Amino acid sequence: MASYLLKRILATIPVMLFVAIFIFMLLRLTPGDPAAMLAGDFATDAQLKEIRESLGLDQPMWKQFGLWISDMVRMEFGQSFYYKKPVAELISRRIEPTLSLSLLTITLTVLIAVPMGTIAAYKQGSWFDRTIMGFSVLGFSIPVFVIGYALVYVFSVQLGWLPVQGYQRISDGIGGWLLRLILPSIALSVIFVAFIARMTRTSVLEVLGEDYIRTARAKGQTETKVLMRHAVRNAAVPIVTVIGLAIAILIGGVVVTESVFTIPGLGLLTVEAVLNRDFPTIQAVILFFSVVYVLINLLVDLSYTLLDPRIRY
Repeated sequence: MASYLLKRILATIPVMLFVAIFIFMLLRLTPGDPAAMLAGDFATDAQLKEIRESLGLDQPMWKQFGLWISDMVRMEFGQSFYYKKPVAELISRRIEPTLSLSLLTITLTVLIAVPMGTIAAYKQGSWFDRTIMGFSVLGFSIPVFVIGYALVYVFSVQLGWLPVQGYQRISDGIGGWLLRLILPSIALSVIFVAFIARMTRTSVLEVLGEDYIRTARAKGQTETKVLMRHAVRNAAVPIVTVIGLAIAILIGGVVVTESVFTIPGLGLLTVEAVLNRDFPTIQAVILFFSVVYVLINLLVDLSYTLLDPRIRY
């Protein structure tokens, strides 16, 4: 296990290097000048030149990349062009809303999708099964921002039950924190509930046809034990894989959802940084998301040994 873990960690180094090169080149080749964004519409050429020199944008591209990578190795993310603050400080301030939204969303998703998919597999061909399959298709078809605006219109504008937007830190009260995350979490979880429920149904349905399921029933075990102890447990590996994939996809959904509900997290920070051509902030946030993605895949792989004793690394 230790050697496998070391190999996986070492394997992430070239992956992260490729991501870093891709991000850097993509930003530099995209039209738009950060100096012009900062200076305004009426800046002179001399002012633009001075700003580029102060930001290091007048250096050759290879030199800019080398300086940036050396800073990344030392865990120094540089100074934000737009906010005039250290990027590490911006990320530390914005990470709580994103983490809260992501954890609440994936918790809701797993608690709803796995039982839903399991029951749909058990009641194959019933009205419940057909309803779940229809919901899965619908969940894949509707964009997150459409669901978000619909929820805001119904529950915030029409009924007035929940806040329209914003975020309250958990240190200021769990009630207000939860109240402002309910709508964005529901909006974001719809597509993942549809995705995981469908895959759970498929995995459990395949397991239900195995001989050991018939043996368990022949021994007189209740259907609940058959489903939970034998069916879901043996279908856990593909289900966990799908949940890990959903968490990775969740990163993109967070950007859209935070923009819709004006949640001051990393997603909204990314949008603001892109609009303002804030290179250091964009690069650091995307690298952060990439590291999270790699760690999630590693944890999913390691969880296989707990779910299936036959798997050994």
